[in-house]
Amino acid sequence: MTESCLGFPDTSSFVIAGVMETTGLSLTRCFVIMLLLQMISPSSEWFTVTSLQRSILTPLGGVVELSCQLSPPQTAEHMEIRWFKDRYTQPVHLYNNGTDLYGKTTSKYVERTEFLKEAIGEGKVILRIFSVSVDDDGKYHCFFKDGDFYEEAIIEVKVTAASLKTQILVHPPNTKGVLVECNSEGWFPQPQMEWRDSRGEIIPPASTSHSQGTNKLFNMKMTLLLKQSSHGNITCHLRNPLTGQEERTSIVLADQLFPWNVIWMLTLSIILALLVIFIMVPGVDLHYRLQELHQNGMRSCVQSSACSRVCTKDCLPTARCTDYTRILRAPIIVGILIIVSSVCVITTLIFYLHYKSRVPVSDPHFELDVMWLEDMTVILCVLIVFITMLISFVYFRFRGFLGR
Repeated sequence: MTESCLGFPDTSSFVIAGVMETTGLSLTRCFVIMLLLQMISPSSEWFTVTSLQRSILTPLGGVVELSCQLSPPQTAEHMEIRWFKDRYTQPVHLYNNGTDLYGKTTSKYVERTEFLKEAIGEGKVILRIFSVSVDDDGKYHCFFKDGDFYEEAIIEVKVTAASLKTQILVHPPNTKGVLVECNSEGWFPQPQMEWRDSRGEIIPPASTSHSQGTNKLFNMKMTLLLKQSSHGNITCHLRNPLTGQEERTSIVLADQLFPWNVIWMLTLSIILALLVIFIMVPGVDLHYRLQELHQNGMRSCVQSSACSRVCTKDCLPTARCTDYTRILRAPIIVGILIIVSSVCVITTLIFYLHYKSRVPVSDPHFELDVMWLEDMTVILCVLIVFITMLISFVYFRFRGFLGR
């Protein structure tokens, strides 16, 4: 009888004692049993990687520390410890078997990282990154490898930046209103941006846009088209969605910046005055001259008995020549109709060009387009007034010629 590799009697020797007794067979069985026991028993080399912080906020240009540790605690001096972001082959920092391999570090992290390993005997390490930029924003992998076994933890770094310089630009007023523009640079991530009035209520912007420079910071631009000063003071409000940091810049718009309502009323008043002077005055003069000619003709017809038949036929009104027809043909009524028609056409034209949206407010050519509309409005109004006065002049001259 022999003993097994575990110290117990090898009962199998009784079974094969009558056949053969081989030392090699016992060694093979010991090897298989030990291998099975090693596979089913927990290994002291197994571990997990944990981190106290899953997400870290860090200001632009500051310093951030990323820490992770092994669980259960054990030494990691002989292990490979790799920090990387998107690609395993592009490490932010690489440590292997007691040595920092700076030559394999990604170029943008060269001389910007420090690997703290004072507690590496307990499996705890810290990666310190200096001069944090927008490119450092993202997820970092803390990777431990011991032989063929490896584990990792992921830590997300959120870079934040807020602008302390926000400007409000007020453009010259035009027929559309007053264009107010708010500009703010140096934000990350993209901030929330809105207009607010004196009561704190949100005013819908005319347009909102952003751009990113070479430093990948957000440059914000927001415009507002005001047609009246009822909002009081206007505030450009920005807020960082991560930190909640806010930036406010206010401006008070005076009533003098909204002159176009008065200008349009003044323009229509001048046009109306010109039409009255150049149309109604000749119309009234022609009316009195025709009335005088008519009275003289009636008087001559009555005094001449030989003209009684002619008077009956030519001087006296017929059935078709009613009072209503004479009123419509009166120069004063014609002048009033011409004036009213001209004013309606000019008013319609002004409102059409004023409310017509050809170019959006966000377009850089918006103000140029508004100036073009203003010039076209003035030119068309002058042409309409000139044509109206010319037509009225020809009509009254021709009517006066026929009246004679």
